[in-house]
Amino acid sequence: MTTHSVLKPQPRPEILAIDPYVPGKSRVPGVAKVHKLSSNESPLGPSPKAMEAVRALAGSLELYPDGASTALREAIGRRYGLDPARIICGNGSDELLALLAHVFLHPGDEGIYSQYGFLTYPICIRAAGGVPVVAKETDRTASVDAILAKTTARTKIVYLANPSNPTGTYISFSEVKRLHAGLPPHTLLVVDAAYAEYVTRNDYAAGLELASTLDNVVMTRTFSKIHGLASLRVGWAYGSAHVLDALNRVRGPFNLNGAAQAAGVASLEDMAHVERAIAHNSRWLPWLTEAIAKLGIEVTPSVGNFLLLTFPKESGRTAADADAFLSARGFILRAVAAYGLPDSLRLTVGGEEANRGVVAALGEFMRGQGD
Repeated sequence: MTTHSVLKPQPRPEILAIDPYVPGKSRVPGVAKVHKLSSNESPLGPSPKAMEAVRALAGSLELYPDGASTALREAIGRRYGLDPARIICGNGSDELLALLAHVFLHPGDEGIYSQYGFLTYPICIRAAGGVPVVAKETDRTASVDAILAKTTARTKIVYLANPSNPTGTYISFSEVKRLHAGLPPHTLLVVDAAYAEYVTRNDYAAGLELASTLDNVVMTRTFSKIHGLASLRVGWAYGSAHVLDALNRVRGPFNLNGAAQAAGVASLEDMAHVERAIAHNSRWLPWLTEAIAKLGIEVTPSVGNFLLLTFPKESGRTAADADAFLSARGFILRAVAAYGLPDSLRLTVGGEEANRGVVAALGEFMRGQGD
């Protein structure tokens, strides 16, 4: 063959089978004031201490950061009572989720994730040469039985978002333990607890206990949500020495920049700011749930800082029309058709003005005003 196409470098075919991740939109042309409620960002922003830590680094940007993120790992260890040697930091938890697949999946191995789990999971699995396997959910909640039914000798990794995104649902710690008990010892259970700090349910646990005591459990966390550091991309994971040793062999030598490390340390020293974020969410999540449900929109019960809104077909009001209506009024929500939820939008809990405004706009939309 002499066609030009074979004369160029060719990516692996499984890479071209990946649908690229598309972030939530952040602006609307022609709309002056926009409330971005599409990316689950903190309406309180970062801690003032974190901002000051970043400013203090401005005069030394020529220096490489600590490649081991030592101060940040030690700060995380102090905050949660963990061994810093078993903590790894990354460029957001996304990097660590991808590294786990890269390290523990052989070509042709299977990776399982739940039906409405984070879209990054199948991307990580495919990029590592693995085969993504979807386990059906029950009532938009991960099903332990469905995951275990999909588990085979080829299953080498299971991603569990708990709480899950974009649904906001969760499974109890007892169910997470039952899931682990049903997995083969060679299968790695990755508990993605990005929204753990928002959960106030007594039967929930982020997974630290399992990751502390078992060789085949890793828990990932992020500073992007409740700490308000999404722009700096700060994530971390906790697991066995065996898992951490493998990850540290392949991560970039300076995979977390200096500003991110400094802001993470400072943020952990300002837990009052985190408590304010929890209190804000605990006030507005139920308020939004009740107010939106009264409009005839189905609201999936959520324990995160966001809500999944589903527009009933019988209402004649579609998610796509709602997205356009709200965007024109400066309220940007997240379309989730890529998750297999074409009738739904995801709404981040915002500040008071945004929350009251989006409910008022949804009311106008459901009443047919502005058609």
